[in-house]
Amino acid sequence: MMINLLLKGLLNGVGVGVIAYLVLCSALIMGQNRLIFKPSLTLDMTPGDLGMAYEDVWLSVMTPQGKIEQIHGWWINPNAYPEKVLLYLHGIGGNVSHNLSTIQTFYNQGFSVFIIDYRGYGSSKGKFPTEAEIYRDSQVAWDYLTQERRIKPQTIFIYGHSLGGAVAIDLGVRKPHAAGIIAENTFTSMIDMVDHSGFIYKLFPTKLLLHQRFDSLCKLSLLKIPLLLIHGTSDRKVPYTMSQTLFEAARVPKKILLVPDAGHLNVSAIAPEKYVHTVQEFEQLVSRNQRQLALEF
Repeated sequence: MMINLLLKGLLNGVGVGVIAYLVLCSALIMGQNRLIFKPSLTLDMTPGDLGMAYEDVWLSVMTPQGKIEQIHGWWINPNAYPEKVLLYLHGIGGNVSHNLSTIQTFYNQGFSVFIIDYRGYGSSKGKFPTEAEIYRDSQVAWDYLTQERRIKPQTIFIYGHSLGGAVAIDLGVRKPHAAGIIAENTFTSMIDMVDHSGFIYKLFPTKLLLHQRFDSLCKLSLLKIPLLLIHGTSDRKVPYTMSQTLFEAARVPKKILLVPDAGHLNVSAIAPEKYVHTVQEFEQLVSRNQRQLALEF
């Protein structure tokens, strides 16, 4: 009798455990984008606070339900007729206002910069985005530059920080006439990031559950434009070895800058001269690549 009761209790416990595990798996599927994206709605400052001329820009995007929403961006333009433009795609957290330090570095080098907040970030409307929606937001930003402002694709550098680097690579694959991609402190794929994140996620079949994949490594075989990778070697969020892996996989004109002692958010601050010099070298690489392509045609 006692053994039967113990077995029954054990089976009941196992059943409850299995149900709880399945519930957690379901939550990981349904709420995945809320685990990934960390938007902030409050704009802490504007480009004007740092002496940069800018305009507010509002762009229309469509939801999966067919509803039109507005995303917000800043057109930061030091030149009436920009010769080079940076399309800036930020990372998982914060919003446009938390990226002004890096933007100012490019602005001071003569870049006009267009940065957007994905839907659900900053002043942009909408709820938590998905991978597919962020890709669409980047496409809308590209269309604004090339169609509304009539900027030539070959003058547009696509910049992405962290997760924004994955968005930049995705957009760059689809825009083979862009100048090039600058990806800073970015990762190989979301699956690799989950594996890096710790023990708890290893309890789940993440390769089956993960649908927000941001698989840059897989897409690199399709990339046709030059690539610059920048990473701080003391980055505790995204290991710099992921940029090394991307660099080794890329089959395009490429450069990599690894900055000792720099973390996830301060590469340009830790090594400002090296940062600027590397970007200038990349611009020269892009120019050589474009001249070579022109000769081939």
